[in-house]
Parts: sequence; C-alpha cells; structure tokens
Amino acid sequence: MKTKNTANRILVLGSTGKTGSRVFNSLHAQGLPVRPGSRSAALPFDWDNQSTWAPVLEHVDAVYVSYQPDICMPEALAAIASFTQLAVKNGVKKLVLLSGRGEPEAQAAEQVVINAGVDWTIIRASWFCQNFSEGYLAEPIQAGHVALPVPPVGEPFVDVDDIAEIAVVALTTDDHNGKIYEVTGPRMLTFEEAIAEIARATGKPIQYQHISMDEYAGMLAEYEVPKELISLLTYLFTVVLDGRNEHVTDGVEKALGRKATDFSEYIRKAIAAGVWS
Repeated sequence: MKTKNTANRILVLGSTGKTGSRVFNSLHAQGLPVRPGSRSAALPFDWDNQSTWAPVLEHVDAVYVSYQPDICMPEALAAIASFTQLAVKNGVKKLVLLSGRGEPEAQAAEQVVINAGVDWTIIRASWFCQNFSEGYLAEPIQAGHVALPVPPVGEPFVDVDDIAEIAVVALTTDDHNGKIYEVTGPRMLTFEEAIAEIARATGKPIQYQHISMDEYAGMLAEYEVPKELISLLTYLFTVVLDGRNEHVTDGVEKALGRKATDFSEYIRKAIAAGVWS
C-alpha cells in the first residue's frame, strides 16, 4: 500500500531537463511542496557552483538527483559525492538518483547514494525516446537527414514519462526505498529502425546515414558544439553502444505495475504535441 509523504519538501535537480521538468510538473500539479533546481530558478542551482547548493537544500526532505549533462562525465562522481554529503548534513532523508545503464561511472555514483545513510532509489535508464524529439536528434529528423556513428546494435529506448512517473512515486512514498530499477522500453530497435518508424508515422522521408565517429565529431565541431559534449557523445556512441545493453528489462513494470511505454506510443504522443511538424 502506498503511503504518500505529502509534507515532504522536494527538490528536483535538472527541473528544466527532460526528466526533471516532468518530475517537477507532476509534483507541482499534485499540490506538493516542490522546489526547482536549475540555474534559471529564482533560487538558482548550478552543479558547477557549490555556493548554490546549500540554499536550495534548506528545509528539503527529498531530492531528485540528475546530473547535467550526463552522469558519466568525468566530474560527475566528485560532484554527486559532495552534493550527497551536503544534502544529508542538511537533513535530507531521501535521494532518488537518475543513473545510466552500462556506465561504470554511473554505477560508482549509485554507490555514493546507496551508502549515504538515508533512504534511496536508483533509476538506471536506457537511452531516452525523447532524444529524438527534445534533444540533439530533433533538428536532423525535422530536416529529413540523420547522420550518426552508431553501430547496428539494438537499444530498448525508454520513454522519459515512465522515468518521471517512477521518480514521483519514489519521492512521495516509501514503497520504492532501497530499490534499483533498471528501466527500458519493451522492445529493441536500432537507431536506423527508430528513425524509420518515425518516418512512417509522420509520413516524412527521413534519410539515415551511417558515418564514422571522426566524421561525426568533425560535424559537431563545425556547428560549434562544446568539446565536452562532443566527448560525451563519442563515449556514448562508441563505448555504451557496444552491445552491453542489448536486452530488455522489466524495471518499469516492477516499479509501476504496468508495461513500459512502447516506442510507437512515444511517437504518437510526440506527433500530437506538434513535434517534427
């Protein structure tokens, strides 16, 4: 039985991001006391500026922790360790961490949260469906040409609405304490197959082109993408997509008691929202 902790003040880090915005909006819609954690908030939070951490933690009981731009970044572990220590010192009683599948750096950060001495939940996610509509792939898809250095491996893309729903129940009930949920979508798709599904659903011709990592990095550099983001994408495309994650899990079903959202349903929602039009 779910017992809601309605008196908890909740801090949502990355409250303008893909998962954080959904977590924040859901909690706010339920009338729960929630504080946004972003650089643009009235009380700003910045992972790169530790002086912003203590003010947003004041009178906070639970925190949704998502590291930007990705938990596998070299500086992420130290930042999460320092933030976790400060959060516990300031009275935080629960941490819900967004983590990544098949990333040793992410698993190291998970151990920091697990060993913090407070309640915790880990959401270990596969690649987001929303990367095709709210991220770096949205513009190429709309332009009708997607060039990627991705090997032809399957990836069970997860809908971030599912991630946010799990985060909300983990933050507001005790039923998910001490749980690691590895969450994926219900089926495997290569990036090329995913693009083809979007093309069929939208009725738009979208050309998919496989290019080398060097070509991709050069293309990003031409568009003046920051070097650290190029480095991140290089790591994700070449290391994480080496087949290690080529399997589906039942994490969403375990957490929510229902099947994970299929990629086709994600596409339907994106089209209804006017994406790619």
